Amino acid sequence: MKVQVVRAWPRRFDAVEVELPEGATIAAAVTAAGLAGDAEIVGHAVFGVRATLETVLRDGDRVELLRPLLADPKESRRRRAESKLAQGRGPQKQKTRP
Repeated sequence: MKVQVVRAWPRRFDAVEVELPEGATIAAAVTAAGLAGDAEIVGHAVFGVRATLETVLRDGDRVELLRPLLADPKESRRRRAESKLAQGRGPQKQKTRP
């Protein structure tokens, strides 16, 4: 079976297609792709769904190597909202009918 192993950064990515026997796991795919020693990897996913190294793959799967988040998404959203409020571009109240 053929599986694609993908590792991404902002504005670039590596994609390696590997041929594996039926019943192969994510661990086997990462090793076959030559990406097993990457210290930045904190998790794995198959088509965006979190998975473990023991997850059995199917033909055509895309294994994604996950890196740590650089910023907390909730914190980033809060800062953007505060910035808009400070600039007077915050949420507008809708007018109600009499």
